[in-house]
Amino acid sequence: MKYQILLFTTLSLLVTTAVGSSLIPVVAMPTAMVKPLASGSFVDSEHPTKGLIQVFEADGKKYLKFDRSFKSDDGPDLFVILHNQNPPQSYNDSNYLSLGRLKKTTGEQMYEIPSGADINNFQSVVIWCKQFNATFGFASLK
Repeated sequence: MKYQILLFTTLSLLVTTAVGSSLIPVVAMPTAMVKPLASGSFVDSEHPTKGLIQVFEADGKKYLKFDRSFKSDDGPDLFVILHNQNPPQSYNDSNYLSLGRLKKTTGEQMYEIPSGADINNFQSVVIWCKQFNATFGFASLK
């Protein structure tokens, strides 16, 4: 049997065995020290939103990760933001940090948190429609 090494994510290595044309996982090994910083669960606000989030540090960088159960409605101008209120009540440049546009409305995804950002200054992760100033959903950071 041949052994292949595949990069499972940037944070883990998956060793697999080739069987015919399919790959079967054998063992997963971490490739970087991952330090959990916060986590939470999305709740609905103006639109149905669900899923789990985790904030963690790896290789000196901080990331926000949505798990595969993440799901929200589509919108015209959706952003992922860290907010200093829980629940978020208002939006201005002094109370949130944008991590960028929402990549997709379902499934696992990851956003890098800028190096100067202190996660302790934020209380929630929000899916926000900037165009209509609408909170689709938010997750309290714990």
